[in-house]
Amino acid sequence: MRDQVNHGGDETLIVSFESVGLRYGTEAEVLHDLDFKLAEGGLYFLTGPSGAGKTSLLKLLYLAQRPTRGRLTLFGEDLTDIGRDALPALRRRIGIVYQDFRLINHLSARDNVALPLRIAGHTDEDIDDAVGEMLAWVGLEDRADAKPPTLSGGEQQRVAIARAVIGRPDLLVADEPTGNVDSEMARRLIHLFAALNRLGTTVVIATHDVGLMNETPGGILMRLEKGTIVDPTGQLRHPPRRPRVEEGA
Repeated sequence: MRDQVNHGGDETLIVSFESVGLRYGTEAEVLHDLDFKLAEGGLYFLTGPSGAGKTSLLKLLYLAQRPTRGRLTLFGEDLTDIGRDALPALRRRIGIVYQDFRLINHLSARDNVALPLRIAGHTDEDIDDAVGEMLAWVGLEDRADAKPPTLSGGEQQRVAIARAVIGRPDLLVADEPTGNVDSEMARRLIHLFAALNRLGTTVVIATHDVGLMNETPGGILMRLEKGTIVDPTGQLRHPPRRPRVEEGA
């Protein structure tokens, strides 16, 4: 594979895959020979046919799976020999938007979004302020008390996004986030991801929606076919390097 995904030069890398493979049990590898790097502050679109292994690759990125061979480096940490006790701290730096939302139905939108902060031990005052700001950011301040079963698909997805980013992750991973919404809502969701990216978060979005990718300036295309990254066209759009916006800046 050509080094189309590596920004190279003096870019700070947040992810590095070196000859990575993944298999489940004794089955054939679902991912093989993955060699690519993601730069800090980049916006990446992961595409490819169904069954190509996109969800499995995302699981490697958010540490739900570990490679069965090769070297994966995340936030400068080589995961080859890292102990399990070190994984929670790394996972706290990652936000995840699942295709099926994974909201807790008996909790309100507000409490779903607050959950990561409560687990991290933040005070109620800090949580209330942060959740209010995040729900406003995704346009759901008037639905804060609603529970997921009463929300539309687009509203549930926005709650899931708010929950994923409320901890200010360094890396955001989204699995087909526009798959369950109409085209207008899909465009709005992509704009939310792009806005977060402009603040410095590295964003990886798995999607089939080529139109939305083409409408998003600065995105870099990665295509997965038969378990490995290929260069689809060579026409990749490299975003300018963005300085990270520190909290309180």
